[in-house]
This record gives sequence, structure tokens and C-alpha cells, in this order.
Amino acid sequence: MKNTPRTAGVLSLAVLALAAASAQAQITFRNVTDGSTLNLSDAREEGRDTPGVKQFLETGRNPYNSKPACLKQGEDLMLTACSACHGHYAEGKIGPSLTDDYWTYPEGKTDEGLFSIIFGGARAQMGPQYLSLTLDEMLQVMAWVRHIYHGPVEAADWMTDEERKAYKPWSPDQKLEVPDGAVCAP
Repeated sequence: MKNTPRTAGVLSLAVLALAAASAQAQITFRNVTDGSTLNLSDAREEGRDTPGVKQFLETGRNPYNSKPACLKQGEDLMLTACSACHGHYAEGKIGPSLTDDYWTYPEGKTDEGLFSIIFGGARAQMGPQYLSLTLDEMLQVMAWVRHIYHGPVEAADWMTDEERKAYKPWSPDQKLEVPDGAVCAP
């Protein structure tokens, strides 16, 4: 191939396209019981392409974890979709507690892993939730679960350094302050 300005330009564009594609590469989520790849296209169509979902799929970190409006929506979803098995405060009933530092599946210590558990299900009663909740709703539920955590901060692998410094164990008498007009967004 001849080295011309046009060839250099084409090569530059190809390099940029590859860099952009790898920057947007999604994480591979796996079923926690059998290791199979979870097919996110099985999820409900709505809620797939929100800014929060896009950010999560690129980073593996839930951008809603500290957002009051998302926490409130996550609480409401948790009460309707999860509390029958996990309890109103995720204290555990049929399903395990989600508020301490013990995880039946250690993958739950990361946002990526907790998402995989919710999306793909686990053993026993925990079925996959991808037909019940949108991807965005799953992130909101996850944010609420992280918010009501009351275990030791050093065991909270999902927390950023900033979140660790501000951490206070949750209790049911705490009131969540959501500013008027606040919307759930990263």
C-alpha cells in the first residue's frame, strides 16, 4: 500500500473507529449459578437505553447509587417487586437479607454482580427479573439496596472512596430527602 495523505487519513479513521468501538464495549454479564452469558436483549425494551443504563454497561458501576430521586424510585420498586421474599427493609424472609455484608453469591459485592443476580436470577426462589423490571429499574432497585446497607464500610466493595467517607449505616427511621422536582438521572 502506498503511503499517501489519503492512505494516512483512512488509517487514522480506522484507528479512531476501533478506539471508539472498544470504549463502548459492554461488560459481559454472567449467570451466577452456571456462568453462562446473560443476554441483555432478553430484557424489556423500555428502559434499555437510558443514560444510566448506558453508563452502567460501560463501567459496571451503578450511577444511581447516591442519587436521592433514584433511591426513592428504587425503594418503591423494591417494595413492589422484591419485598415479598426479601422483606420491606430487605432484612430477609424467604430470600436472604440484602443489607449486611454476607452475600449468598459473593458476586453481589459489586454492582456488576448484583445486576447479574437480579437480571439472571439465582438458585431456589430467585428467578430472573428481566421480564418484571426494566434494566433502568434494576439499577434503581440496586441503588436502594446499596443505600440501606448497614454492614461494615470496608466490606462494601461497590462504594467509591467518597461514598466510604460519607457512609452512615442505614436504619428504618432515616428519612430520605428528595429535592422537589428531582429526577432519576446519573
